[in-house]
Amino acid sequence: MKLQKILFILFFSMTLGSPMMSFTQSMSDFDGNVYTTVKINQQTWLGQNLNVSHFRNGDPIPEATSEEAWEKASIEKKPAWTYYETSSDYGMIYGKLYNWFAVNDARGLAPNGSHIPTEAEWNVLVVALGGENKAGNKLKEKGTEHWRVPNKAATNESGFTALPGGLNYSFGSFVSQESKGFWWTSTADSNDTAILYSVTYDRSDLSNLFFNKGVGLSVRCIKD
Repeated sequence: MKLQKILFILFFSMTLGSPMMSFTQSMSDFDGNVYTTVKINQQTWLGQNLNVSHFRNGDPIPEATSEEAWEKASIEKKPAWTYYETSSDYGMIYGKLYNWFAVNDARGLAPNGSHIPTEAEWNVLVVALGGENKAGNKLKEKGTEHWRVPNKAATNESGFTALPGGLNYSFGSFVSQESKGFWWTSTADSNDTAILYSVTYDRSDLSNLFFNKGVGLSVRCIKD
């Protein structure tokens, strides 16, 4: 009876207290990169940005190592990835930047057992974190090891550990590393644009935006 009471109290506190309960498992992509997972309310997200260079079927995703190559992929609406400033040193921390044509490719960008979240799935996360005005601080990594000062209100209480990976414009210009993090959704906004979410070093909110599909952004996957 005493054990049942303890289990009931534990279940009650997990379900009616904070909506965030984190735990760690692992998931690997085609290249063998291993990701932890974090459970936030009823969703399970990968704990790091995607860093894979192959689709699920083994086909390579073309790497763009110059502004010209990146812009060409955008104009031709073909999948591509790059590291911020084309430096693999950034990739070790922030993962790769992908255009939306890679995100939306039928061969599958996400590791088996996961997928690129839709706008609706991101919105579920927003609600779990108390709304868009509060969600950013609950997603961002604490401190200024990677984030620009001040980042003072970031708590990472969700366990998501959002990092400022920046972006690569469709014409091949890198900006916002250390100050902003951007993540594609799988939801298109128009023939030329798609929906994304963003957090900033000096703001507490999680912004819902749309960019040209040729822009390079981070990708965070969610379990099926």
